[in-house]
Amino acid sequence: MEYQLIIKFWRKSLADEAFLATIEAELKQALGATVELEGLDVSAKEINLFMLTSDPRHSFRRAKDVLERLGTLNAVSAAFRLSGGAQLTSIWPLRSTRKFKLP
Repeated sequence: MEYQLIIKFWRKSLADEAFLATIEAELKQALGATVELEGLDVSAKEINLFMLTSDPRHSFRRAKDVLERLGTLNAVSAAFRLSGGAQLTSIWPLRSTRKFKLP
């Protein structure tokens, strides 16, 4: 798995953090062996979910269905990079004017 896919949840758009366990379980079920969940990075403004994948765009399309079903799609941004790399490529939202950054 050569890419790291990062899904960023904006805290101001979320009611609470209780959904994280549900989302991780749902994503694991939907994505199966195509991704390896790496964990979370939690800060005051955002929660970043990290996963390894060989095809980040395809993995995000599948994850997007889960996020939409759970009602959190409008509260996320997503990007990917080569594992161990620094340059992030934003993939959600489409035509985003905000540059994807990690804390």
